Amino acid sequence: MIMDKNNIRNFCIIAHIDHGKSTLADRLIELTSTLGARDMENQVLDDMDLEKEKGITIKSHAIQMNYRYKGQDYRLNLIDTPGHVDFSYEVSRSIASCEGALLVVDASQGVQAQTISNLYMAIDHGLEIIPVLNKIDMESAQVEIVTDEICDLIGCAPDDVFKISARTGEGVPPILDAIVEKIPAPEGDPDAPLQALIFDSVFNSFRGVIAYFKIKNGSIRKGDKVKFFATGKEYEVEEVGQLKMKLIPNTEIGCGDVGYVITGIKSAAEVKVGDTITHVQKPCGKAIAGFEEVKPMVFAGMYPVQADKFEELRTVLEKFQLNDASFVYEPESSLALGSGFRCGFLGLLHLEIVQERLFREFDMDVITTVPNVSYKVYTTQGEVIDVHNPSGLPAPTLIDHIEEPYIRAQIISKSEFFGPIMKLCLDRRGTLIGQHYITADRVELNYDMPLSEIVFDFYDKLKTISKGYASFDYHIIDYRPSKLVRLDILLNGEPADALSTLIHEDNAYDFGRRMCVKLKELIPRQQFDIPVQAAIGAKIIARETVKQVRKDVTAKCYGGDVSRKRKLLEKQKEGKKRMRQIGTVQVPQSAFMAVLKLDS
Repeated sequence: MIMDKNNIRNFCIIAHIDHGKSTLADRLIELTSTLGARDMENQVLDDMDLEKEKGITIKSHAIQMNYRYKGQDYRLNLIDTPGHVDFSYEVSRSIASCEGALLVVDASQGVQAQTISNLYMAIDHGLEIIPVLNKIDMESAQVEIVTDEICDLIGCAPDDVFKISARTGEGVPPILDAIVEKIPAPEGDPDAPLQALIFDSVFNSFRGVIAYFKIKNGSIRKGDKVKFFATGKEYEVEEVGQLKMKLIPNTEIGCGDVGYVITGIKSAAEVKVGDTITHVQKPCGKAIAGFEEVKPMVFAGMYPVQADKFEELRTVLEKFQLNDASFVYEPESSLALGSGFRCGFLGLLHLEIVQERLFREFDMDVITTVPNVSYKVYTTQGEVIDVHNPSGLPAPTLIDHIEEPYIRAQIISKSEFFGPIMKLCLDRRGTLIGQHYITADRVELNYDMPLSEIVFDFYDKLKTISKGYASFDYHIIDYRPSKLVRLDILLNGEPADALSTLIHEDNAYDFGRRMCVKLKELIPRQQFDIPVQAAIGAKIIARETVKQVRKDVTAKCYGGDVSRKRKLLEKQKEGKKRMRQIGTVQVPQSAFMAVLKLDS
């Protein structure tokens, strides 16, 4: 049944990580009786085990709820969003499909950096904001103080802020009324040519690609001939329907509504998130604008543990990319690890999640190389090369200068941790841009710093020195010239290209030394000495030796002339020398990940 678009409300929930988005979604689903009591569970929209274990939302979800208000039936489409800084791309897709947003703030923690970042994104898209103060039942809740913070942030009156406890359900029912009253109905013309925005897609091994969309103009029926703008390919609609907890087939989805479409597409590359669907006979004039392309910022190599599983890994990554549109990859090869893929991620948590999901969902074990960011290299010939991998760096004589990506970091913390946080940022080559006190004991710091300095362990360090209170958000601002050098690790005289990194000249010596010490602990001892060296070009800057395992060849010599012992030792020495010339060093997976945790 097509519902009048004036009775449809599309909204999302934006909040910092762990401020209670998924719990509030649970209460809304309960109040609208979308799920029976038997099917209800905590964090019902977080359907991955990984999401429940880590307590974070990784993938945005959509669910449709029916609500009766003042004698009329309304359809509420909730498009859930992740809260972590690494998944801001998922947030941008959800926001582009909505007309309103619930801004959820934790009463015990106050406004955090990610909340502000997502809020600005929602305001840019012209969304109606409904402020919600959560966790008012906690002993540490500071209701008045945090209410004032919210009012300062969005310019509303204290009475406009809904004070709730999503855990107990206190104060939640009035939010449903506010969604109907305050959030505008979707705009659009039901009689215009079809124009639908794809905001997500999933891969089903039986049905192929299932695309989730929001209709801006027109309507879509089963049996329609449709085409996708980005690829220009045409398909027949096999099934359309609504997004409840399960997919509910329907004959038609109308203007302003949210639903799914199955067209029998088997290839992941044919569905692009942010693409526009239209009819073949009566196409719309142009694609829906304002949807941003994903920009991966952290790159790492992924290689199969067994070399013969390269093609299997390619198939797995193709399927995985469909469920995670922000993940990109291209083939590459390494001397140490053979054939694999260069993969782009939004951040380090994203990398960790991808690795974990490949293992759990596809039973694919991969070796991941040291993550690094993308640099712009200006050559002496006037060319500009994008370098994602240290091995792709031209010879030093051909480089004019290198530029690296800079971010604007926004850190909100208690003022007692002000000093240690400033020291951390300065150690990471940060430049203070501004600071201001939000309240008497909470301060906001803005820094410009290189992205490469926050890729490894910046977030963990920040949480440690602030006892978990500091929140962190960033966005890319530009590329700036920097003195970068390529640091190579040599094992037994051979460069291990998977361990190479691009690093700032000032930090190279210290990093190289610590790297050698760490690898000495991790590389298993062999029958011969293994020199572990850090080098910049031809210059060795640090060295450690993994000592050989030796058999006691002189054990059988009781007394007699010392020359007997010496002869046996010389013979052993010759054998070790021969072994070292032909011996290869196996680098364990723990050594690649150890680079990230050098300080721990």
